[in-house]
Amino acid sequence: MSDSKVKIIILCGPTAVGKTELALAIAEAFSCEIVGVDSMQVYRHMDIGTAKPTPAERRRVPHHLIDIVDPDDHYTLGRFIHDAEEAIRIICEKEKTPLLAGGTGLYFRGLLKGVFHDTPPEDETGAEAAAGKKARLKDKLRQRVETEGNETLHTELQKVDPESAARIHPNDTQRLLRALEIFYSTEIPWSRHLAAQRRKDCRYDALKIGLTRPRRELYERIDKRVAQMVEAGLLAEVEKLLALWYGPELKAMQSIGYRHMLNFLDRTWSWEETLEKLARDTRHYAKRQYTWFNSDPEIRWFKVGDDEEIFRAIETFTALSTVNQA
Repeated sequence: MSDSKVKIIILCGPTAVGKTELALAIAEAFSCEIVGVDSMQVYRHMDIGTAKPTPAERRRVPHHLIDIVDPDDHYTLGRFIHDAEEAIRIICEKEKTPLLAGGTGLYFRGLLKGVFHDTPPEDETGAEAAAGKKARLKDKLRQRVETEGNETLHTELQKVDPESAARIHPNDTQRLLRALEIFYSTEIPWSRHLAAQRRKDCRYDALKIGLTRPRRELYERIDKRVAQMVEAGLLAEVEKLLALWYGPELKAMQSIGYRHMLNFLDRTWSWEETLEKLARDTRHYAKRQYTWFNSDPEIRWFKVGDDEEIFRAIETFTALSTVNQA
């Protein structure tokens, strides 16, 4: 690792696996502050459904990127990267170690590898024009796929980006349009963007710890968490959000837990259906998280309860970082 890289500890894994408890233990043992890597815990007023650390847990260890935007704010990957980098800088100025903990894989990847922009950088005066141009391109491509069909656009993609065409099925309209949009916005094939992103070195000296437990046990914990959220007042939390004029159309309100309560309130589902679908969809989400994190060969997986092994790995990592900086 380069001497100039800041050392950080990453703790990732599926929802309900037990990251919060372990993160607190690591932070207290190794003088860390925690940076949340969660696309939902950034929102104020959304506490129960996002399983935020409790006020008592936040008093034990300082947390960053919790309750930083309102539910109607458009919080993006780019904003997260900016906010996380600033949090890491502040923590390092205190001579503490940043501990990034959460389950949003896209945020981890964006922070460590960066993210490419599918439109050229614009100054503030040109931002609106660029957004309009991008919207017009999207509309044009959508109209073309309706009038010309997927096969015609897929043939076009084969000419401008054969690698992407090889991995995108002609019937996968969303990714087909995305590939063409990126090419016509940047004049660079999507496959080249992805290859350049893979070649980027990690922007930090990172120890990646993945936390896991047996699947049946995880699913039992998810069912228990759902019951606890409901008992703690998840339905009332959603009703309060609606009273604050945060409507069902918001992206934050369409997340797991919140959309389920909305479907109950508008009588789409019965209470029994709501609870069943909430537990089911949370299990499916955990499965997708495993799939995402398993694609990263740098993650070192530990079972829940392997605290001694995890602490030894961190001790070794911090000792090596100290030697490299000497």
